Amino acid sequence: MELAVVILAAGKGTRMRSQLPKVAHPIAGRPMLSHVIDSARALDARRICVVYGHGGELVREQVPAPDAVWAEQAEQLGTGHAVAQAMPHVSEDVVLILYGDVPLIRPDTLRDFVGRVAPDRLALMTLEMDEPGAYGRIVRNAAGEVQAIVEFKDADDTQRAIREINTGILACPRAFLADALPKLSSNNAQGEYYLTDVIAMAVKAGLTVEAVQPQFAWEVDGVNDRVQLARLERIYQQVQAEQLMRAGVTVLDPARLDIRGTVQCGEDVVLDVNTVLEGDVSLAAGVRVGPNCLIRNSCIGAGTVVEANSIIDGADVGEACQIGPFARLRPGTEMAARGKVGNFVETKKTRIGPGSKVNHLTYLGDTELGSGVNVGAGTITCNYDGVNKARTEIGDNAFIGSNSSLVAPVTIGKDATVGAGSVITRDVEAGELAVARGKQRNISGWPRPQKKD
Repeated sequence: MELAVVILAAGKGTRMRSQLPKVAHPIAGRPMLSHVIDSARALDARRICVVYGHGGELVREQVPAPDAVWAEQAEQLGTGHAVAQAMPHVSEDVVLILYGDVPLIRPDTLRDFVGRVAPDRLALMTLEMDEPGAYGRIVRNAAGEVQAIVEFKDADDTQRAIREINTGILACPRAFLADALPKLSSNNAQGEYYLTDVIAMAVKAGLTVEAVQPQFAWEVDGVNDRVQLARLERIYQQVQAEQLMRAGVTVLDPARLDIRGTVQCGEDVVLDVNTVLEGDVSLAAGVRVGPNCLIRNSCIGAGTVVEANSIIDGADVGEACQIGPFARLRPGTEMAARGKVGNFVETKKTRIGPGSKVNHLTYLGDTELGSGVNVGAGTITCNYDGVNKARTEIGDNAFIGSNSSLVAPVTIGKDATVGAGSVITRDVEAGELAVARGKQRNISGWPRPQKKD
């Protein structure tokens, strides 16, 4: 049977106390709604329809989903009314209803859940809670069959004592839903069209309501304020950390790891505290990442060590390299095997050849280093003239003395040497020594400046 997923995302979220619509607030660096859409995609749904309302244009801007259709709920008249706005876009056999502020529902859970639906049967996701609070209650008959959902505000004391609650997630035949929605009434305590009323309608029509509970309670947790948002963030991160550890990664403190994207790790990777992994990250076997590091959209080769407080962004790093501490590799950086970038070194659009070393206090922009190059402390490639960028090329086994400025475009040949403190504005041929600095003068009797009163 073909599946359509309707995601309700029209709520304002006043308790978030934010100008940003609730479903656009992030979990793991991405809007909550994006996580729900990803789960829908994992089900191979033929149609994904997002019902939007408050801040709708901002939501659509923050959550690009070209494969989804968007239905506006101009007035928030309840969940039943919201689903009704989606129905003109839905023609599939089965409709699954999800929520944009319930971001951690797992595709495996939903796949089993949707599989329960038949022309004469719908699936309802419920949860047993010790303290069910203000959730709607699941009412069953003496045989244990689901008969209805009663919202808390409409429930009597006996019904409020029920511990099984409605999560809101529902899957049912489209034909039944299309027939039931126009029959909903707003004659209730909140004056809204409750989607939950379709359960009693289904029972009356002779359909079976199969209640299914998720494997983990946090899968159906919703977000209403920033406290709940932070709690789900930590749950998400804990799950990611556990997956890595089961795959052979050492995470020194799972509570201090943040994954905000897709991570692939080989065996025996070690992640120290406060590691942040963003975007698409690949860490080969034996990579060690020190504390307080950010790695974004980068690949790091086997055996490489990243020391503390380093940032690697858009870089491709080879095997057995050393990076940091306090290094910054910006987009377009490539390091070949056994390269070294030390403390307080910044690189951008730079290729560092095999075994080359840039040990400390250096900026390399738009630069290519051959193999075995040594770059002394305080070296700068002056790649920007205020308008245009230019490249610097440094040949194999060249030696760049400390505190040198290489004014691009310029080429330093193979085995060439640049004397410390030089400002190089012309090419240096292979094997040459370039010394470009002012002649030293020693002045006797020069009066040192005195502090003024």
